Amino acid sequence: MEKRLKAEIGGRTLSIQTGKLAKQASGGVLVQYGETMVLVTVVSAKDERPGDFLPLTVEYQEKIYAAGRIPGNYFRREIGRPSEKETLTARLIDRPIRPLFPKGYRYETQVIATVLSMDRENDPDVLAMIGASAALELSDIPFAGPIASVRVGRINGELIVNPPLCDCDNCDINIIVAGSRTGVVMVEGGSDIVSEADMLEAIYLGHKAIQPIIDLQLELKEACGVPKRTFMPPEKDQDLVRLIEEKATEPFRAAVVTPAKVERNKALRDTKKEIFESLGEDYADRRDEVYAIFDDLQKTVCRNLILKEGRRIDNRRFDEIRPITCEVGLLPRPHGSALFTRGETQVLGVLTLGSGQDEQRVETLSGEEFRPFMLHYNFPPYSVGETRRIGGPSRRDIGHGGLSTRAIEKVLPDKEDFDYTIRLVSEVLESNGSSSMGTVCSGIMALMDGGVPIKAPVAGIAMGLVKDDDNVVVLSDILGDEDHTGDMDFKVAGTSDGITALQMDIKIHELPKEILGKALEQARQGRLHILSKMNDAINTPRKNISPYAPAILTVQIKPDKIREIIGPGGKMIRMIQSETNTRVEVDDSGLVKIAAVSKEEGEAALKMVSDITMEPEVGKIYDGTVVRIMDFGAFVQIMPGTDGLCHISQLATHRVSNVSDIVKEGDTLRVKVLEINRDGKIRLSHKAILEEEGRRSDDSGRQ
Repeated sequence: MEKRLKAEIGGRTLSIQTGKLAKQASGGVLVQYGETMVLVTVVSAKDERPGDFLPLTVEYQEKIYAAGRIPGNYFRREIGRPSEKETLTARLIDRPIRPLFPKGYRYETQVIATVLSMDRENDPDVLAMIGASAALELSDIPFAGPIASVRVGRINGELIVNPPLCDCDNCDINIIVAGSRTGVVMVEGGSDIVSEADMLEAIYLGHKAIQPIIDLQLELKEACGVPKRTFMPPEKDQDLVRLIEEKATEPFRAAVVTPAKVERNKALRDTKKEIFESLGEDYADRRDEVYAIFDDLQKTVCRNLILKEGRRIDNRRFDEIRPITCEVGLLPRPHGSALFTRGETQVLGVLTLGSGQDEQRVETLSGEEFRPFMLHYNFPPYSVGETRRIGGPSRRDIGHGGLSTRAIEKVLPDKEDFDYTIRLVSEVLESNGSSSMGTVCSGIMALMDGGVPIKAPVAGIAMGLVKDDDNVVVLSDILGDEDHTGDMDFKVAGTSDGITALQMDIKIHELPKEILGKALEQARQGRLHILSKMNDAINTPRKNISPYAPAILTVQIKPDKIREIIGPGGKMIRMIQSETNTRVEVDDSGLVKIAAVSKEEGEAALKMVSDITMEPEVGKIYDGTVVRIMDFGAFVQIMPGTDGLCHISQLATHRVSNVSDIVKEGDTLRVKVLEINRDGKIRLSHKAILEEEGRRSDDSGRQ
């Protein structure tokens, strides 16, 4: 059945259509906002697959034809590897819907969102998130939705729902809010150092704005939805559950409170192995079932420790931050470095500075972008004591890098004040909770160590939540185990004055406003504590950049001189770069940027540029080179690309019969500029110099 429903969202029409496209999918919708259209489909297999996790995959695809362009790569088609934007958007879709599948659902499920049309005004990412929920609602797949999402921006103090893309750069708040009918389930975005109160207001404006979108989905489901497939979560052997609880509860509690992560994991492994073996031969072939009960029991023990005993597994207070140590200047050759250690999470931040040619070129639906700031997050297996194949960055790596980028980019200097391309690399050396926030801290200190004049230091913290009915505990600086067993992972980064980035995911169905407000305030207190520890190591950027960083020199030339710098086929600019070991960039305004390994090489290139673009002046003397002999005189090059005529009558103080009697091609000849006519032709004289020198000689003799 084909049906299309509409609602006004942020002053524009949002529509959701089903029954026309992709009808063989379990569920499919076309979401349109302005002239941006996203097709979202969902399919779930009919046969259950073995395993102990939800087999959900989410793919988001941006087709370049959607913007009316042909891809700019060699193959002229969308390449197989997703872009960073596609990966980040796929994560945005995945995170709010994953907790809404029933526990124990083991049917391979795939959500695919495809951008079919893009108007450069409305970002398709939010539409893809809405479409995923709508497709699931219409399908036979069990799903505890619907959820919806909007982008919230603030411009000149006014909060706006779904601001146009062209206005997003002017927003001091730019977040995506996803929620259910009764609460917020996910927040992702950045801000320009805003208060917790302002951020909370923006989040709940977003929650209010999604309500009509939820109504659309419910109406569409009632009209076109199909009955949900029958699914019964696998039942556990309650006798076995009671037996394991009797045997394992106290040993698990003793193992869980082991403070160090490695020792705690070993204690839990040994305890599970011992208890499993104690069950005897009758349970030897039920290992997976027993270990699934172990996992549930471990989670219950950890939660009870917090909710009933009022303690954490490492004996910290709920708002206490782990011990922090900071060190800068570890690496001699990179342009800045810092080591940030918080508990058992350790991150090395490394800074490299480059020229404009090092900027990242990215093809997007909106066109080409050039990014002068890059942050790359690496999570090697040894950081958690594991072995695995090392390949390219994972979705998690890209997601953590994106969050850290948003946290830091708001405090970077303007390009006019610091004309460098900046690359930060985060090497996670140990991980036990929030390596992304450790990346923010180490990255900021590396920037200051490298002399980058940031506007203010930024720190980050990960908050957790354990909730059981009305019993709610907010945890600061959560461990990996607390993330695994808790109900929320809420990362907040900012300066001492406000928030620059945040990311929230919850495993429960919604989060009330008062709890979110408490978490934000507790995060602010923790952030101030972390900043004080970072300030003990370095509190202001160094006055000078590393001697190994490139020297950047600039000079403004007249635009009509650009072709002389470039030369035929780029010959001149290549010659300058080759002879001075520099990189030279020229933009259309005539601004020339020179990046050099050393200041001396940069100045040599600058002199060559100046010589090429120098304007001849009447009355000035030049050491020129004879480039052509004619019967009536010699053409002399007085600067690269510029020559003039020294007439035969101006070659000497006496009468000259043949030009070749005085000069030959290739000779150096000092000449004076007598005249530059309207056509730019230059009249030169060697005779004038000889006469002046003769007069000075006579004057000297008379003295």
